[in-house]
Amino acid sequence: MKKAPSPDAARGERIAKVMARAGLCSRRDAERWIADGRVTVDGKVLDTPAFLVTPETKVLVDGMPLPRSEEPRLWRYYKPGGLVTTARDPRGRPTVFDSLPPGLPRVISVGRLDITSEGLLLLTNHGALKRYLELPSTGWVRRYRVRAHGTPTPQQLASLADGVTVEGVHYGPIQASIERQQGGNCWLAMALTEGKNREVRRVCEHFGLKVNRLIRVAYGPFQLGELEPGEAREMPARVLREQLGGQVWNDILSDRHADRRRQA
Repeated sequence: MKKAPSPDAARGERIAKVMARAGLCSRRDAERWIADGRVTVDGKVLDTPAFLVTPETKVLVDGMPLPRSEEPRLWRYYKPGGLVTTARDPRGRPTVFDSLPPGLPRVISVGRLDITSEGLLLLTNHGALKRYLELPSTGWVRRYRVRAHGTPTPQQLASLADGVTVEGVHYGPIQASIERQQGGNCWLAMALTEGKNREVRRVCEHFGLKVNRLIRVAYGPFQLGELEPGEAREMPARVLREQLGGQVWNDILSDRHADRRRQA
């Protein structure tokens, strides 16, 4: 027996949620775009994100209709160093989205890599998939190869398994090991689940190491593999569904997982 739709569902959905599910932007970005007067509803400029829309509502963003909500898709992309992971950079620096290979639809990034970091960056066309992949509760491990000037001691690296506090910021457990020493530099393998801003660099600096190359090689089950810098490859839909699981996939299609998180 099918459940009856909730009163809110019958009246419509919040416009920011609809924009995000269409892969246009995140919900937070949608709220900013509305505040900037970029969104019109049935011919009127919208001035609040607390607005419900139905499939019959005519929504325009920058004068263009919302793209049709598509099935979630995911790409593995090798982000080169020197690119900012943002759609627009106020300082005019080159961005990931200026440098994507031709043929990709409009995509948004799953998390970020800072300008000097390189390696695996996940891209998706679907706002709900982006939000799920970024959830700390997934517990997915981010793996990095790190080249740093200096030589850490085995005791220093082993201590990271219990977490470390650097300048008042606590970082959770990190698995770290030396791959090889190369002149004055060492190559480290590091694995962590939090992925806080500049976490790897700050932890290395805490031990007197100066990071001069940082490559993300895995994000959960998704691997950098043999990708070349600037290359993007789409994950087969079947593999993506298998990695996420059937229930999560269905929740993403309906964006229910975000609602469940807010109710928890």
